[in-house]
Parts: sequence; C-alpha cells; structure tokens
Amino acid sequence: MIKALLLLIEPQRTWERIAASRWGVGAILLFYLFPLLALTGAIEGYGLMRWGEWQKDGIFLKKFALPEVVVFQVGQALLTLIIAFVGAKLIKALGETFHGRHTFSQTFKVVAYGLGPMLTMRIFDAPSVINPWIPWLVGSVLVMTVLYQGVPQVMQPDPPHAFGLYFMSSLLLVIITGLARFVAIWYLQGRLPPLENLIQNLATRLMP
Repeated sequence: MIKALLLLIEPQRTWERIAASRWGVGAILLFYLFPLLALTGAIEGYGLMRWGEWQKDGIFLKKFALPEVVVFQVGQALLTLIIAFVGAKLIKALGETFHGRHTFSQTFKVVAYGLGPMLTMRIFDAPSVINPWIPWLVGSVLVMTVLYQGVPQVMQPDPPHAFGLYFMSSLLLVIITGLARFVAIWYLQGRLPPLENLIQNLATRLMP
C-alpha cells in the first residue's frame, strides 16, 4: 500500500525506482500484490460483516458471515490476479501494434503497480454508506493518472507512440476492472442468485 501511495505523492521518482528494480513477476506478486490484496480484502471484509451491504434497491442491509466473506474475498483476489496477468498480456500485444518490443515482465510491472491506487481505494468499500461505484470511479482516475508516467518510464515506447500506448493501456484496464466491479457489486447486492448460491455452498463447506 505504501508503494501505491507513493505513486500518487511522487509518481516520477517512484516509477523511476520501479523501472530500475530487477523484480520479476514472482517478486511483484509476493512482495506487492499479495500483501495489498490481503490488507484491502481484510478491511473490506470487515465492513461486510460489520455494516453489510444494501440489497437490490436499498430495501435492507445484509450483513455477511465470515465464511462467505472469506470465499468472496479469495475469489475477488483471484479475479484481480487474472486481470493483472490478462491485462499485462493484452498491453504487451498493444505495444507490438505501436512497434514496441516489450517483455511480459515490463507490462506486468506496469499493470500491477498501475492498479495499486485502485486496489487501495477498496478500503472505502467497507462502510455501507458509500456507493460501491465511487471507490472504483476514483480508482480509475488514479490509475490513468499514475500510468501517464508509468507507461513511458517502464515500457519506454517511441515518443510518437507513447501517448497512444498510454491511453489504450489505461482504457483497457478501466474496462476490465469495470466489468469485474459490476459482477462484485451485483453479487453483494443480491442481484446474482447463481453466484450467491455458489459462494454460499463453498462457504458451507469451508465452515459447516
């Protein structure tokens, strides 16, 4: 989370350190993404148990049990990791259309650190009084802000193609995370009965 905050406070220096680091995919997962997902997931999960989430049209508040929260947060973390890997792969392909030759490690670094501010915003999902779309919207703006310097410093595209690659990469991540956010919100609001039943069944097996 500290690195995600530094990207907002002093983005240029932070991206310079990230670009110069020798961390590969494994190190980024172990020392950055996993701890960030665990921390934000714990805070959001506590909010779901303590304050709950408004169901459907705001008729009533549902407070979630611990097993259901654990299954949901693990699933959300896995979905975030899938987004990171798929996003990195797609941005690598985008870079090639802009005549770039980037490694998967470079694009994964851009995606993982670029998503940091959005993942940090999940802590504001804890209170039920905050519309769940607001943290995502603010996070999307922050992602586009930090990637403005991240894409050129890490991927080092040709200057004529830098803005196009940045814009397409940012747009891609916003769309993918938006779809994932839609599924998460609809589940929490009781609008996806099949997914709700699946998670409840898994939660029952976890803690019968």
